[in-house]
Amino acid sequence: MRLNQKRARRLAAQRVVGTQPRSQQLPDGRELRGRIVETEAYLGGEDTASHSRGGRRTARNAAMFMQPGTLYVYQIYGIYFCMNVSSQGEGAAVLLRSLEPLQGLDAMRELRLARQRGGARPLKDWQLCNGPSKLCQALAIDRSFDQKDLACNSAVWLEPRLEPPGDEVLICTTRIGISGEWAQKPLRFYLQGNKCVSITDKKAEGKPPGTT
Repeated sequence: MRLNQKRARRLAAQRVVGTQPRSQQLPDGRELRGRIVETEAYLGGEDTASHSRGGRRTARNAAMFMQPGTLYVYQIYGIYFCMNVSSQGEGAAVLLRSLEPLQGLDAMRELRLARQRGGARPLKDWQLCNGPSKLCQALAIDRSFDQKDLACNSAVWLEPRLEPPGDEVLICTTRIGISGEWAQKPLRFYLQGNKCVSITDKKAEGKPPGTT
């Protein structure tokens, strides 16, 4: 894999931060919208943490080899889903880790609570989509969305930023739950100070431990 290809795939994960996925799949017509505030890049090829490492193709990860902008939705632990977007290069994808909910929060809360155990505390707004499986629950995303083209699908798509990023700082750090030689690669990106980010990295932010 050439260095410029790696850089292009890494940049794709950075550029997705701030865009807005929108879903209109609820029976009552309510619209759900959120701003992406955290992503992870999976480069394929020699990236040992990627589902497509070494050019591996399966029925499950077929979307990773489709044109950029194709949804790759897979299931974990038999019950949760994660949503990715294919990017430049064969087998490369961007994992959507966290959203800042903007519209349809009541519907998102209902969808999240339907998956929680009885007696669970009500979710605060920032807790609705602060993790890859949480955002799939909140947006009613499941395996049926796999291989959907975001450029022409009427149920879910990405919209550009409504406003310039301004003073927001994009933090670059390591991915979550990764082991092996690629564990320390700086391939996770998030907006500093955004409460909806799943896990922050004080060292990457240049802050001493224990500060906010």
